[in-house]
Amino acid sequence: MSWAGHQMVGRFFLEAFGSAMQQAAYLPALATGRITAAVAISEPGAGAHPKLLQTTARRDGGKFVLDGEKAYVTNGPIADLFIVLAITAVEDGRKRYSAFLVPRGTPGLSEIEGPKIDFLRPSPHCGLRLTACRVPENAMLGPADTAYETMALPFRDVEDAVGTGGLTGTLRFMLHLLAEASDAAASSEVIATLGELAGLIALIGRGSDALVAALGAGDLLHGDNPATLVGIRGLTAHVLARAKAYRASVNPAIPDKLDTLLRDLDKSLAIAKGPRLVKQNRLGMAHLEKRP
Repeated sequence: MSWAGHQMVGRFFLEAFGSAMQQAAYLPALATGRITAAVAISEPGAGAHPKLLQTTARRDGGKFVLDGEKAYVTNGPIADLFIVLAITAVEDGRKRYSAFLVPRGTPGLSEIEGPKIDFLRPSPHCGLRLTACRVPENAMLGPADTAYETMALPFRDVEDAVGTGGLTGTLRFMLHLLAEASDAAASSEVIATLGELAGLIALIGRGSDALVAALGAGDLLHGDNPATLVGIRGLTAHVLARAKAYRASVNPAIPDKLDTLLRDLDKSLAIAKGPRLVKQNRLGMAHLEKRP
């Protein structure tokens, strides 16, 4: 997760939205691993919902002053550079956001513990506090007042697509652990369950391959790809439920790592559940509208 986050943040934010100066300053160091960047969007009690976010950035002469608090910053404890989303305008009651490059060590920026995340170890997470944190005008990443629509929302789809690769590997390892814990003289029912899980995980892997290929071709949001994203999560939830039931029925002397893995999968599926349900509902409504 940490490696994927490092790659995604560098490629999606700096490569796609960075100015020539910003890219020259950070991309070589990111590419060689000399530094790591982390994106800070979510906030305590608000998640990433645009109506609830409170962090602001106000212009003060030739600088911007950032104030607020961020949570669930993946790779935050090891990051050298933070991409912070902040409110820069309000138009007709609607908050408009910009993104800012804030290096670690910037006065007014401090790392805080943030909400406890007891899963996805050893990938580190933290919170951030920004108190009169001053950055130069050229620290703004991409156009002003458009960062939520152009960065935050599309990045969720990129995260989901890339994440299906790690998800597939995790499910395959789960299947291996379930088989390892099974009795050598397994019943026909046990064998059939393992076979069903193997087949469903293979389908998830095929879907992941298709999504990653679409992402590479710049076609992630077209055709059946949005539906594939929804389908993979639904199928994973079904596989997880079947795996939990199977785990309860086999040899109780199952290694702790299997229970840890099942817990991580369970909690991972709950991340950003609200925004993903919105996409699922949109997909359903699109099909309702196609009725004859």
